Amino acid sequence: MPARIRLLLAVAIVALSALGGAAYVGRAAADTSVVTDRPVADLDLNGLLGSGDPDKRVIETAYEQVEHSFYEPVNPQLMVDGETKALNCLITDCVKRPATAGKGPLTPGHATGSSLHDLALIEGAVDNVNAHYPGVGSKSQVTDAALSGILGGLGDPYTTYLNADAIRALDEELKGGNFGGIGVYIGKDPKTGAILVDPIEGNPAIRAGVRTGDAIVAVNNQSTTGLPLDDVERLIRGPRGSVVALRVKHHSDNSIATIRVTRDVVHVPSVRAKIENGFSYVRLSDFGQTSADEVRDAFEAAKKQGVKGYILDLRNNGGGLLDAAVDISSLVIHQGTIVATIDRAGHREIRSATGRAIDPLPLVILVNKYTASASEITAGALQDDHLATLVGTKTFGKGVVQSLYSLPVGALKITTARYVTPAGRDIQHKGIVPDVVLDQRVDLPIIDTPADKQLAEAKAILRQKDQQ
Repeated sequence: MPARIRLLLAVAIVALSALGGAAYVGRAAADTSVVTDRPVADLDLNGLLGSGDPDKRVIETAYEQVEHSFYEPVNPQLMVDGETKALNCLITDCVKRPATAGKGPLTPGHATGSSLHDLALIEGAVDNVNAHYPGVGSKSQVTDAALSGILGGLGDPYTTYLNADAIRALDEELKGGNFGGIGVYIGKDPKTGAILVDPIEGNPAIRAGVRTGDAIVAVNNQSTTGLPLDDVERLIRGPRGSVVALRVKHHSDNSIATIRVTRDVVHVPSVRAKIENGFSYVRLSDFGQTSADEVRDAFEAAKKQGVKGYILDLRNNGGGLLDAAVDISSLVIHQGTIVATIDRAGHREIRSATGRAIDPLPLVILVNKYTASASEITAGALQDDHLATLVGTKTFGKGVVQSLYSLPVGALKITTARYVTPAGRDIQHKGIVPDVVLDQRVDLPIIDTPADKQLAEAKAILRQKDQQ
């Protein structure tokens, strides 16, 4: 999901385990990514890379991994052109410095399809920038730009280079758990551009008086007008025990107040659940490491109280762990295929139900245009098996799978396969059309309020099923 439209958790990083391949072994990753620390298949990377320049080793690893693992045949010229474009962008920002005066832009070389030749072109461009454009940044910064360009040149928005900061953010998103911060989700109003917040129960922001739908006007006297969500998130972050001053416009009465919030350890559940009118409402914000257990606990607790049906809200859920999608789908699907992934060679891997289903009850799933990736796997599997009624609008349409590969610094996230639903539907760029199409705005304040027409429709469907 693009950063502009996904929900972000505004928390501060106070402690994370050491990250490298080991942190992700055997798990799945964001955007329905299969995470692994496996080497580049049967290639002898140790012999290929040797013990030379670490920046070159990173580029060589990236090139070989893309060449082997990308889910479609790779045109090496795209990687060469992408790197040149990224490095020229880096040069342009610094070309006015005296050290680079008179130097023109780089010209991409001609890829031949020979790995040794094309890799030499890519490394030569980096050497050229380091040697002749000393004002553009450090060697590692040039390498970062080159890697971003190499992967960006493929034209796949999900194949990217993750630097250390990006991996930390990914780790936060997927692990949930406890981090320092104020405990809010933030999103941007698509019409006004206002930064809207959705505080997490039991955490500092809601205790200080921040409420769902409030708009953050300024953070520590810095206006949020026009700022990207990532920048606002960085402003909100800070060490545990420190204080952040939020200038807030309250949704309830449009009044403006300054709220001082003391950052603390934040618990980040992926599920919000309640029982209303005899039905269980479970809103899932992402598919993280604890999400399947949280959904199971919510469903089972509701069933003990005699509910007659479930509503699983996947609106604005941009996805997450493939394992979580399989496990959550398996709460309803007793046996059979959940999803099939297909790599470049056509090899198909079937992910089946785990056999840990709970007793069936009527289920409605809410979806919208920001329901993506792992969310679509779950929605698609349950729709194919006629075990849930989907309500809302057509989903995002992300039908590809990524793998994470660790680097000495950072990681590669590469699209390595596409997936199809149990009925064989390929939803890439197509999305999933719900059984009941009902449009409404996607603003945070509307969700789970009397103005939420989609939720009202879900309740009506469950009432009708209960009367049958």
